[in-house]
Amino acid sequence: MTNKFKTSSAEETRNLGYKVGKCITMPSVILLDGDLAAGKTTFTQGLAKALGVKKVVNSPSFTIMKSYTGEGVDLHHLDLYRLDSVGYDFDLEDYLVDGIAVIEWPFQVEEVLPEEYLLIKIDKGNLDERTFTFIPKGSKYEGVLKCIG
Repeated sequence: MTNKFKTSSAEETRNLGYKVGKCITMPSVILLDGDLAAGKTTFTQGLAKALGVKKVVNSPSFTIMKSYTGEGVDLHHLDLYRLDSVGYDFDLEDYLVDGIAVIEWPFQVEEVLPEEYLLIKIDKGNLDERTFTFIPKGSKYEGVLKCIG
């Protein structure tokens, strides 16, 4: 089961993230796969808002990870694009078992990913157009797709 959603602005991308945030339960792992500037962080901003995060959510590209506290949930936002080049070492597994983990460039750490997760592939179109392909791995994430429609 896969679903595709199209957005045509940053605001629509945030709204899609918001819908996912309203449907997701803890613990959850969301993998975001897309080119640079595809809208991964913009999507995460909407998701964070739905979780009650009050802080500004921005890209963790240079810090590898940023954690935010929402309404009874922790959001761990990871960008693993530079993981190899910075020689960063941390226990990723610790962030996958509690709260919501959103991982940009996830295939750098494929060997430690859980069996079940929600993979979202983002393809850029013209200007701000994006196509989000949701690929759930596990029944929990199939339920998320049903929830967001």
